[in-house]
Amino acid sequence: MLDTFLARLGLAFGRPARVYLIGETTQVYEGWREWMQRVEFAADVLPHDRAAFDKIVRDLRAEMGIEVLEESPGDVIPLPEGYQARARFAGRFTSLEVYHFDPYSVAFRLVARGDEPDYRVILVFLEHGWLTVDEMNTWLANLLPQFTSETIQQDPAEFRRKFRGLLQMWRAAQGE
Repeated sequence: MLDTFLARLGLAFGRPARVYLIGETTQVYEGWREWMQRVEFAADVLPHDRAAFDKIVRDLRAEMGIEVLEESPGDVIPLPEGYQARARFAGRFTSLEVYHFDPYSVAFRLVARGDEPDYRVILVFLEHGWLTVDEMNTWLANLLPQFTSETIQQDPAEFRRKFRGLLQMWRAAQGE
């Protein structure tokens, strides 16, 4: 279903664009899980092409009967330095270049949302080596000074509490 969505999007849009897969969508694409609740992505589309791109996404969502969410982690949290360089190339669908969004940015966005299913997504990234706890701690230390109630839409102390909870889940999964 995901490959079909991307292929049809690339074919219908027909112009260069970059799509970044996020969270469960990345994990389905990589074959780490069989299903996802919705296709989650961010898109880098030229401003004069945005309306056409959005219409195609809406049409595909209706035709295919799937839920689609376009939201960049940067819409919710400050992004860690160098996030663009950590995007991973996934494939090409006609004119679309498809990447996986920086897994550290995705993880911090999911921590900010803080639902248990979000933590499970992060744990899968850790299991597959796309994240390390040490790197997460380093990037988070650099990001914390930028976190305010306005930038992450919650109390930064709440974010830290959620992050500690995630690390406890990870240690428990590792038998520590």
